[in-house]
Amino acid sequence: MSDTSIATEGNGGQYLSFSLGGEDYGVDILRVQEIRGWEELRLLPDTPDYVKGVLDLRGTIVPIIDLRIRMNMSKVEYHPTTVIIVLSVSRENGEKQFVGAVVDAVSDVLDVSEKEIRKAPEIGTKINDRYMRGMVSRDERMVVLLDVDQLFKANELGLLDNLS
Repeated sequence: MSDTSIATEGNGGQYLSFSLGGEDYGVDILRVQEIRGWEELRLLPDTPDYVKGVLDLRGTIVPIIDLRIRMNMSKVEYHPTTVIIVLSVSRENGEKQFVGAVVDAVSDVLDVSEKEIRKAPEIGTKINDRYMRGMVSRDERMVVLLDVDQLFKANELGLLDNLS
């Protein structure tokens, strides 16, 4: 196996792919709770600019994070085609929490084997490599596979602990 492979146990499986700023990303399909169209959110004072507000998901308060801003991309206006992916995130204490991720569009579901996943290069990505599980090539495009637990770490977002 080449040294660029990161075939770590548990990284293979199905990933929901989506676009963000013209790039392709994927999250473990087992973490996806719901896909929703853009809707108005309840705004929260004194939160980071990437926290767009909260929504009520059948009685559960879900913080909504704009992934473009979280990953240092340019801001865009939200449209009816803007999508919120509601994800289940494992907190450091083992509890689960829902977090909504604002993305440009959802693409498809990818079947990915562990041996296909490659380590991301040190340069050329807009996202911190600790948020990534790796990269996979599909149909002449590179898809960055995200680690949602790292991307939405409560101690980094701050807000998540206050909403639980």
